[in-house]
Amino acid sequence: MLFSIPISIAVVGLLTILILSYRQTIFAYTTGGGAYIVAKDNVGTTTGLVAGGSLLVDYILTVAVSTSASTDAITSAFPVLHEHRVLLALFMIAIVTILNLRSFVVAILVLIIGGGFQWLAGNVRAHPPEYGAVVPGITLFLLLRAFSSGCSALTGVEAVSNAIPNFRDPAPKNAALTLIIMGLILGVMFMGISLLAYLFGISPNPKETVVSQIASAVFGRGIVYYSIQAVTALILFLAANTAFAAFPLLAFMLARDRFMPNMFMVRGDRLGF
Repeated sequence: MLFSIPISIAVVGLLTILILSYRQTIFAYTTGGGAYIVAKDNVGTTTGLVAGGSLLVDYILTVAVSTSASTDAITSAFPVLHEHRVLLALFMIAIVTILNLRSFVVAILVLIIGGGFQWLAGNVRAHPPEYGAVVPGITLFLLLRAFSSGCSALTGVEAVSNAIPNFRDPAPKNAALTLIIMGLILGVMFMGISLLAYLFGISPNPKETVVSQIASAVFGRGIVYYSIQAVTALILFLAANTAFAAFPLLAFMLARDRFMPNMFMVRGDRLGF
C-alpha cells in the first residue's frame, strides 16, 4: 500500500479536473451536452465520434465494473459464495433497475470516522511502511495500472452534464451544484478509504475487498460490518444504472446526427430511448 496515497491523490486530482471541466460544460450547454457534443462542436466530428464511441464502451464497462465489485463485496462477507460470483453478478444486473439506495455514503462515512477514531485512539496495530522505502518489483507500468484502476471510480461524472434537462429550473445552476457536491463526496470517500487502507496496513486479497478488510478491522464482523458490506454491494450494483440511463441519451444524440440507427431516437416509457 506504499504507493496508494500518491496514486489516490492523482486520481482525486483528475476528479477535480473533470468536475471543473464538466461544470463549464453545464453552463455552456444548458440543454445537455456531454463529451460527444462538446468535442463535435469545438474540435470536429471525428473527434466527437471518438469521444462518443469511447463513452458508449465506457457505459457498458461501468455495468461490468460495478456489478463485479459489488459481487466481491458480498463474497468478502460470505466467502462460501465466492465460487458463484459470476451467477450472482448476472442475477443482480437483472434487477439493478429497481434498486434505489443512498445509505452507501452514510455507511462509508461511518467507516472513515470509525477508522479515524481507532487510529487516533492508538488501536491500530499495523505499521505501514514509511515513504521512501524500497519496494521490490514496482514498475512504472504497475503504478499506471493502479492509477487506471483507481480512475474507474470516476465513471458516471459525465452523466450530470448529459442530464441537465432533468433538473429543476434554473437547471444549469442546479446541475453545476450537484456536480460539485458529487465530486466532494466522491473525493472524501476515495481519499478516506485510501488513507485507512494505508494506516491499517491492508494488503490485497483476491477473496476479500479492501473495504471489507477495513470494516472488519475497525468494527469486527458484527452488525455494523455486515451493514457496510450490504450497502456497498447494493450501491455498486446500482452504479451500473448510470450506464442504463446515460447510454440511451448518448445513443440518441449519435442517432440524431445519423451515426447510429434511427431506432435510438425513440423514447420509451421509462425515459430511455
